[in-house]
Amino acid sequence: MKKIAITMGDPAGVGPEIIARALSDAKIREACIPVVIGDRTVLEEALLLTQSPLKLHLVQSPALALPSSEVLNCMDMGNSSPFAKNKATAENGRACVSYIQKAVELALSHEVDALVTAPITKEALKLAGVHWPGHTEMIAEMTGTQDFAMMLAGGPLRVILVTIHTSIKSVPARITKESVLQTIRLAGRACEMMAIDKPRIAVAGLNPHAGETGMFGDEEIKSIIPAIEAARASGIECTGPYPPDTLFHKAYHGGVDIVVCMYHDQGLIPLKMIAFDKGVNTTIGLPIIRTSPDHGTAYDIAWKGIATPSSMIEAIAFACRMRL
Repeated sequence: MKKIAITMGDPAGVGPEIIARALSDAKIREACIPVVIGDRTVLEEALLLTQSPLKLHLVQSPALALPSSEVLNCMDMGNSSPFAKNKATAENGRACVSYIQKAVELALSHEVDALVTAPITKEALKLAGVHWPGHTEMIAEMTGTQDFAMMLAGGPLRVILVTIHTSIKSVPARITKESVLQTIRLAGRACEMMAIDKPRIAVAGLNPHAGETGMFGDEEIKSIIPAIEAARASGIECTGPYPPDTLFHKAYHGGVDIVVCMYHDQGLIPLKMIAFDKGVNTTIGLPIIRTSPDHGTAYDIAWKGIATPSSMIEAIAFACRMRL
């Protein structure tokens, strides 16, 4: 049975409580041995809040984790308590980084088979003096990964992004033949990890109507089409560029396995429209498997006992199914 490291996320957010709820789910307990990397005081409070039947079981390493359906295995990182709730703080930001660093270390040393990360905030990281804008870039640097991409999955849709956390005005300059080609290659890698044979990779255009032969922008002509042609020449089957407003309809109805999107919201808006509570974020290109729920810390509802664990359950189950 796979061992899955789960980072607790921002103590101020919904991470602790959705973990407590998710690890009570029979589907998860039958699929893996979860090990939470976090702080015992926070998790103890989350177990009480959610009225979980699980008992905290402290372990020094994943090798000592129990497969029992009655315990929550925890590697206690010993951060100070009490902790702030419902807001970003430097202390919680530093704690988040400590969980992630430990989990990545465990994954790289093959002590766990995959990593699932509960939500953190860029604001808390910034307050802590951390230079990474989010999980994706942080874990890429920790693993020495140069070429990586964010893939989101939910319902029948899978999307992978050429650009991630950047302003809209900076996107066109980042759409190059090289960046699009690399993302197409990573789309193929993602399909391998999901055991999809002969994947149907479709590439979205950047501009309305995919540029309409240059009338509405020339990024398709200068960068996207050359990348598709280069991918085909290297043996990767992919098609496009397609107008996004029609492509996602095709993907939703099963005509496409994965969509290569040019920017963050181009892919996330349709995905969250159909799978808001069950979306999964995966970083492709890493030497480890990493997934996460596709939502944030939700400070506004955190520590009220009402956060749904659906996306966390899906993220853990997705990590169990993936292969390197």
